[in-house]
Amino acid sequence: MKISEEGLMPSPIEQMDAASVIQILDLFRSNGIEGVVDGGWAVDALLGEQTRPHGDLDIALMHRDVPRLRILLETAGYADVPSVDRREYNFIMGDSLGHRVDVHSYEFDEAGHNVFGVAYIPEQLTGQGTIMGYLVRCIPVDWLIKFHDGYELDGNDYRDVRALCDRFGLTLPARFGRFVEE
Repeated sequence: MKISEEGLMPSPIEQMDAASVIQILDLFRSNGIEGVVDGGWAVDALLGEQTRPHGDLDIALMHRDVPRLRILLETAGYADVPSVDRREYNFIMGDSLGHRVDVHSYEFDEAGHNVFGVAYIPEQLTGQGTIMGYLVRCIPVDWLIKFHDGYELDGNDYRDVRALCDRFGLTLPARFGRFVEE
């Protein structure tokens, strides 16, 4: 991805448009996989509109669904995308059109404790939003804002969190104080 002063900007072939997101989510849903939208598309789902270009679709799902997800994506023309931080529970698949699905899997025990994968907890997977009117499960607003911590923030992070805070009447976290309105 190209890096600008404002943050990561998908190149023309690294874009995950809303129609492609819905197509992927509908493929999963129709095959019994309940994914939870994370990342930039989760922000836009909560806002009910696309606010910026996205280079990928971040999706959280139960680890037991990974083998079926892989088969579905491979059948749709996706393959593994090399990544230095690839794990069994965190990997990217892409197609020749530049669509990318960033998979984050997890496993909970009977008590709801995370025992494998990305360190989600159940309450982080309870949001609902829409993408072009299509109802999706997503990370709730409070957790999306908290997830914007622990790494170097860029302009996209600021705009995402600012939009969420404005829409939901929340105070912008102090860590975003260095950003100036454009």
